[in-house]
Amino acid sequence: MPNKDQFEGRAKEAMGNVKDAAGDVTGNHKLQAEGKADQVEGKVQKTVGDVKEDIKN
Repeated sequence: MPNKDQFEGRAKEAMGNVKDAAGDVTGNHKLQAEGKADQVEGKVQKTVGDVKEDIKN
């Protein structure tokens, strides 16, 4: 079962993908940049969760 960081990281990454795509479609560069930033933040948070799981096991 994923821990909190893994779950929240995946969710933030998914929302970042949505923002990125919406910004691309609408030509809103600010929204697109926010989406890319959310994707990176989500990946980092998920990685932290992965490391916590590895340490726990």
